[in-house]
Amino acid sequence: MYVSYKWLEQYVNLNGVSAKELAEKLTRGGVEVDGVEARNLGVVKVVVGHVVEKEKHPDADKLNVCKVDVGEAEHLQIVCGAPNVAAGQKVPVALVGASLPGGLAIKRAKLRGVESMGMICSAKELGLNDKLLPKEIQEGILVLPEGTDVGTDAVALLGIDDEVLDLDLTPNRSDCLSMIGVAYEVGALLGRDVALPDVEEGVVLDGGATTSDRVRIEIEAGEDCPHYAARLIEGVTIGPSPLWMQNRLMAAGVRPINNVVDITNYVMLEYGQPLHAFDADTLAGNGSRIVVRHARAGERMTTLDGQDRALEPHMLLITDGERGIALAGVMGGADSEVTPGTTRILLESARFAGRSVRRTSRELGLRSEASLRFEKEVNPEAVIPALNRATALLCKYAGGRASQGHAEAVLDAPAPRTVPLTVERVNELLGTSLTASDVREVFARLGFAVAGSGDALEVTAPLRRADMVRDVDLIEEIARLYGYDNIPTTLVRGATTPGALTKAQRVARETRRTLTGAGLHEAVTYSLTAEGRADALGGLFASPGRIRLAMPMSEDRSVLRTSVLPHLLEAVVHNRNRNVDDVALFELGSVFLTEETGALTSLPVERRTLAAVVTGAKSAANWSDNGRAKVDFYDLKGRLEKLTTHLGIETAYVASAPTGFHPGRSADVFAVLADGSRVKLGRIGQIHPAVQAEWELDDTYAFELDFEALVESAVLRANYEPLPRYPAASRDIAVVVDRGVPAGDLVATVREAGGAYLESVRVFDVYTGERLGADKKSVALALVYRHGERTLTDEEVTGAHDAVTAALASKHGAELRK
Repeated sequence: MYVSYKWLEQYVNLNGVSAKELAEKLTRGGVEVDGVEARNLGVVKVVVGHVVEKEKHPDADKLNVCKVDVGEAEHLQIVCGAPNVAAGQKVPVALVGASLPGGLAIKRAKLRGVESMGMICSAKELGLNDKLLPKEIQEGILVLPEGTDVGTDAVALLGIDDEVLDLDLTPNRSDCLSMIGVAYEVGALLGRDVALPDVEEGVVLDGGATTSDRVRIEIEAGEDCPHYAARLIEGVTIGPSPLWMQNRLMAAGVRPINNVVDITNYVMLEYGQPLHAFDADTLAGNGSRIVVRHARAGERMTTLDGQDRALEPHMLLITDGERGIALAGVMGGADSEVTPGTTRILLESARFAGRSVRRTSRELGLRSEASLRFEKEVNPEAVIPALNRATALLCKYAGGRASQGHAEAVLDAPAPRTVPLTVERVNELLGTSLTASDVREVFARLGFAVAGSGDALEVTAPLRRADMVRDVDLIEEIARLYGYDNIPTTLVRGATTPGALTKAQRVARETRRTLTGAGLHEAVTYSLTAEGRADALGGLFASPGRIRLAMPMSEDRSVLRTSVLPHLLEAVVHNRNRNVDDVALFELGSVFLTEETGALTSLPVERRTLAAVVTGAKSAANWSDNGRAKVDFYDLKGRLEKLTTHLGIETAYVASAPTGFHPGRSADVFAVLADGSRVKLGRIGQIHPAVQAEWELDDTYAFELDFEALVESAVLRANYEPLPRYPAASRDIAVVVDRGVPAGDLVATVREAGGAYLESVRVFDVYTGERLGADKKSVALALVYRHGERTLTDEEVTGAHDAVTAALASKHGAELRK
C-alpha cells in the first residue's frame, strides 16, 4: 500500500512529524514501512507557462520556436522539439537556472542559431512516472489543464512536493489498505483526531426521484454477497479528473483514466471499498434491475480487458436480469463499460465474500486492487459512505445529478464484536504494571468502545478492525500503542524442558551421517511418477490403488509413488547419460499408499522408506589399478550392515526373489530382536536383468527398507568395551555342507554352540569344485575364543571348539573338510 504523506494530511494533523519520522513510528507500532520515497527527484524553479505563439524553427524541421508567458514582464523564447506543443497550451517550464532530475541544469542556450531561454518539460523530465500517463503524454510535453494559473509553482501543482510511504502490510491489517484506515492508525500512534470527509458535500440531487424507486436489487447468492447497494447519477460528462486527484492516484501507483473511473479508484483508495461504475444506458431496462447470482453452466462473458471468458457455476456474477455485466469484485463487463459518450451512471458498492472473489480471480488469472481488498474482506460500515462519497465527487467533477438515497439489498449486517479483557491478563502477558485507566486510554486512541468497571473490561472494536477476535488481539494493540520499547524485560517463568530429537529424528540423522560416510550421496527426488514406473519394482508395502493427481502437469508426474527405488534408478540413468558411470545414492523419502482403487474417500497412508543404489566400479581409476573391480552384492550389504551396526541392530538375511530383483542375488532383511524374534526391515539385492536392460543399466544393486521398522528396531545407546587384557585363541574350521545351506545359518549355529568363550566368528572363504561334488560347498570359518579375566587353557578352547563342530554336524550335516 502506497501512502501519500500530503494526502494523509487531509485526515490527520501531521504537524511536527516528518514522513521519515512517521515511517519510524508506524514500523515501531507494528505496521512495517519498507521505505519512504520522495516524489520530487530534484525539480527546482519550474513554473506554469502559457504558450502564446508557436513557429517552425528556421533551420530545423523537428524544432519549434515558442513564445511562452511565465508571469514575468516579458515572454520567454523557448526552442521545443516536442511534437505535441501548440499555442494556447498551459505547460511546465523550467526557467534558466532550474534543476531537473538526473542533475540536469537549465541554462541559456542556442539551438541551431536560435536562442532558448528555458525548457518546456515532459512528465518524464520532471521525474514523474510517465507509465501512469496516457501514451500521447508519454511521448511529448506535459499539457496542464486550461484553467491553471500562469507562474504557479509546478512542483506544488503536480503534487511532487510529496513523499510516499510504502507499507508492507500483514494479512490481518487489511484495514490499512485505505487512506482512512492508515489515518486511524496514525491518529492512534500520535494521539490525534481523525477528520473524515463530508460524504454529502457536493451532491446535486435530480429532483425528487429516488434511487430505490428506479432501481431494484435482488440477491440470489446471499452466501457470497450479503450486501449490495447502488446509486443512479445522470447528466454525467466524461472528461479528465482534476489534477489534484490525478496526482494522488499516481502517488498511489494508479493510472488516471477519466473522471468517472478516477473517482471510483480514488474512493477505493480512500475508504478501502472498491466501487464499479456501469453505463446505465447499456443495461437492460436502463439499469432498473440488478440481480446478483452465480454463473450458470456454460455461461460466458467478455470482460473489460476484451477477453471472452468461460464462467464456472461457483463464480459470482452481477447481471442486469438478462446477462452478466460484471464478475463480482474482479472485473466489469465490456458491454457495460463507461465510454466517452456515457451520460448515465449506475454506481455499485457492495460486500462480496473474500473466498468467492479469491477463487474467481485465481482461476481467471485476474488480480486487481479491487480483488485484493475483497479477498481480505472489506469494512461493512464503509459500503454506503463510500457510495455517497463517490456520488458527491461525480456530481462535483463530472457534472452529474444524483437520485435521492440509494437502492440496496442487505441479507446480513454484522455487529461489532465485544471481547472481554482483564487488566490482570494484560499485565500477565506483557510483564507491565498498567492500570485500567492506562488500558482505557489506549483503546480510546484506537477508537474502540470500552465498557465494564474496575479491571474487568468489555472492549468493542469497530467493524473496520475485523482482526480483533480474542483478548490476545486486544493485548497486542495495547503493546503496540504503549510501545514495545517500553515493555520491561522479564525472566521466563514456568516449567521448562530441554530440547531433544525424537528417536526417529536421531535415527534419520545417524542414517544420513553413516551412509554419506560410507561413500553414498543423498538424493532428493520427485514424489510424483508415471503410472508404469510406480509398478516397475513393486514395493515394500501392498498398495492396490494409485493416488492420481486431478490436474497433472505431465504423464511422467501423474501419480504419487509407492516405491523410492524407481526414482533412484532415474537418477542413475541421468548420471550415466552424462558419462558418470560410478553412482552411489541413497534417499530417505515417503511413499503413499491406499487400498482404494477408485476415487479417494479417505486420506492415503504416508510411509517413510530408506533406499539406496550402487553401480559401476568400487573405486576411482588410478595409475596402479587399470582393471577396476565392479561393485557387487556384498559391497552394498557391507554398507547396510555398517548402518545397522551404528543403530544397534543385529540383522539376518533370508534369500528371496522380490519383484524387480534378481531371483538368485536378493534377500529379505530382518532385524533380530533381543528376545530372538525377527522384524522384517526390507529387501536387498541386484536389480533384475530385465529391468536393467529396460533402463539400459549395467549391474545395479539396491536396498529398500521400511524406515519406521528401522526406527523401532534401533537401539540408540553407547556401548563401550575395555580393550582385551588377555590373549585370544584362534581356530579355523572348514566344513562341507549342501550348497543350499546358507552360510548365515552356519554362523548362527556357531554362535549358539560356542558358549561364553566364543568372541567372534566370520566366514572367510567359500569353495565349490568337482572334488567336493556338484551339490556341495566348503565354508571356511574363523573363530576367536577369549576369556575377559584370565587366559584360556588349551583344554577349554578344545572343548568349546568340539562343541561347535558337533553342532554343525548335527544341525547341518557338516563334515570337516580334509
